[in-house]
This record gives sequence, structure tokens and C-alpha cells, in this order.
Amino acid sequence: MRLSRYFMPILKENPKEAEIVSHRLMLRTGMIRQQSQGIYSWLPLGKRVLDKVNAIIREEQNRAGAIELSMPTLQSAELWQESGRYEDYGKEMLRIRDRQDRPMLYGPTNEEMITDIFRSSVKSYKSLPLNLYHIQLKFRDEIRPRFGTMRSREFLMKDAYSFDLTQADAIHSYNKMFVAYLRTFDRLGLRAIPMRADTGPIGGNHSHEFIILADTGESEVYCHKSFVDFDIPAADTDFDSVDGLQSVFDKWTSVYAATSEMHDEAAFDAIGENDRLSARGIEVGHIFYFGTKYSEPMGAKVQGPDGKEHLVHMGSYGIGPTRLVPAIIEASHDENGIIWPASVAPFDAVVINMKPGDEACDTTCDRLYVALQNAGKDVLYDDTDDRAGTKFATADLIGVPVQVIAGPRAVAAGEVELKDRKTGARETLTIEAAINKLTA
Repeated sequence: MRLSRYFMPILKENPKEAEIVSHRLMLRTGMIRQQSQGIYSWLPLGKRVLDKVNAIIREEQNRAGAIELSMPTLQSAELWQESGRYEDYGKEMLRIRDRQDRPMLYGPTNEEMITDIFRSSVKSYKSLPLNLYHIQLKFRDEIRPRFGTMRSREFLMKDAYSFDLTQADAIHSYNKMFVAYLRTFDRLGLRAIPMRADTGPIGGNHSHEFIILADTGESEVYCHKSFVDFDIPAADTDFDSVDGLQSVFDKWTSVYAATSEMHDEAAFDAIGENDRLSARGIEVGHIFYFGTKYSEPMGAKVQGPDGKEHLVHMGSYGIGPTRLVPAIIEASHDENGIIWPASVAPFDAVVINMKPGDEACDTTCDRLYVALQNAGKDVLYDDTDDRAGTKFATADLIGVPVQVIAGPRAVAAGEVELKDRKTGARETLTIEAAINKLTA
């Protein structure tokens, strides 16, 4: 993508309305634009990052055996009345009526709808276990939306729902998602700590929030410092192994970790002073096991191996991609801008032409641009007439992992300079060597 033809409305000054680093940088880089309170458009640069986050989430959900579908954003109030949650959910639910005066709602979550889909289609235990997920816009009318897409009213959510014959089977499904979440956040460049959590309006009795530590976190969290050394489950993890997944779960829940709602002061104080960690945290995922909370009132049953009907045991598992993007920025930035992990960077490299119109510079940059694209790399080509300082500032601000700098003097010697955005390290290579390194 040539920067001269790209839509990336950079702001030179820090927006006054932005209270935290991620909101400020997302506005400055032209990733998002606020349309109304707590509602944002994702502009091209932000959409590229969001798509890469979603792709990783999908890969790990699929790896764990979940199956993707798509459910509508608008839901009938009848399903929520059937489950008993329509009045209980509170003012965060946006309630509307259609032209036939039927009560509708803009879905804040999908437990009722997925239970309805299940009960109409699955009749036998032989179809279990089953885990269905989608990535969809949701709406919760937050009383105080803030921090950009970190806490917005409309947001993107990956929600998965598991169905099992027994509680033991349901716990295995829970452990699958537990492991999938550890892998997902690690691939996004985050160290997420699973913490015991309150189940809130979704209900249930087995719940973990996945928290990353950040000064701008919304709540206080408490944990043992050993979490930073725990190994992430490998890509070849056997998700059918009950004992294997349980051992991972047991390891990651073997030491103290809790949100403020579930904090046990005495248990925390029992940890050695040098091993205690109290910090602010950002929730990036939440998983629940809630048994028959929804299957019982909605009649979601299957025939068991004994020939009798059994209520299915359910769980739900959420990740907010539009929340993850600012969380990644909070965890990875410096005074010059964003430092994207390579896995979710909007571009793999930016080629900076220091003197557009110079035949040698143009030829070299065109060669680099084409070679990297042919190798399957996402490349931004800064072919603008901006001053050198502006080009460098833009490249640092948007956080592309590698900058390839082609100036007249270096090009005349058959060389270009590579800069690592994260470390600031620079090296001069021949053009051929640079292409080989970047396409390896």
C-alpha cells in the first residue's frame, strides 16, 4: 500500500478527550474515529489490526474444536423473557420495538439465542460435546463509556458457548477454552493471568477473568508473581486429553490470583511479601461454566445413553477484540508511539523513500516494495513528499515492526538501512541482503 494513496488521517497533536495512552494513540494514528458517545468507526489502519486479532482468535478457537457461526445483533425479547433475564439485565440493555410493536433488543450477549438454536437442532448426546462461537458486534449502554474502544457502548465480541451431557464433560470444555485463551493472548504479545472472578449478570459458579497488568487498568488485581514464568501450552496440545488439559488448568490456578470482587485478603497476605503483586489490570477475556442456568428454563435437553432426557450443561467464553487492540497498545508503546507485536501489526514493514523523484531511490524502493509483497508481506510504502523528520515520526507513531530506509547516499552504495521499531537497533545491508532478511 502506497502511503500517498492510503487513508490514514494522522493527528499532530494529542486529542484533549483522550485520557489514556491507547485512546490517544488510536486517535492520533487514525485507527478510529468517534461517531457518538462510546461508538466508533474503525478506519483502515485500525481495521487491519482488528482483522489480525480476529484471525488469531479464530485460529485458536478452531484449534480447540469450536465451530463458527453467525447470529444476528437484534434479538427477540421473548427469548430473554423465557430465560428470566429480560428485566434482570438492567439499563445496559438497549430495548426497542419494531413496527409491529414487538419488543426487541440489541444483544449484549447471546446465551438465550444460542440455547434456542441448540434446542431446535440437537436431540441426542451423540452430537455432544458441541462448542459454537461467533465474532459479532454487541451493545451495552454503559453509564460512562470511556477510554476509547477500551470501554465503549458498541463493541466487537467473540463469544463461544459449550454444550455437554454432564458437569464433568462441561468442565473439560471449560478447560479447552482456558487453554485456548492462554495461547490466544500469548500470540497477541500479552501475558494474561487467569483470575477467579464474579460471574455478574450472566450467572454461574465457575468463572475466570483473563487480566493483563497495566497502570490504566480499571480495577485492582492481586496475584502471585510466579505467573510470569508459567509455560504457555504448545500448538500441538491435545485438546481431547482430559488429564492433560486439567493439568494445565491446575498449574495456572495453583497460586493466588483474583480480581477485587473475589479478593481474599487473608489468603493474599499468606503469600511471601516478595512474591505478592498488587496492580491495576485490564480484563481481556472472561469464561464461565453455568451448568443448567439456561437449559433448564428454556428446555434444552438431549437423550442420554440411558434413553432418558437430560438437561445440557453449558458454558460461555468471551473475548473482546475491540478491547484487545487498546490493551495491546497499553502493554506495548513508548514516547514515540505504538510498538506492535509482529503478529498483529497493520503492516510487516514500512519502506521509506527519503527522496521521491530521485530515480535511484524510486527504483530501489519499488524493487523492495514488489519483492516484499511477492513474499506475502504486508508492506506500507512511504512515497510521500514529507520531510525526513515527518516520515520517521509517522513510522514510529504507527508502530510498524521494521522500517526500511532508502536514502540517496545509501542507495548509491547499493544499500538500505533497517530499523527495528521495538529496540531501535539499526543495520545497513545490501539491498539483496535486506530483501532476503525480510522475506526469510
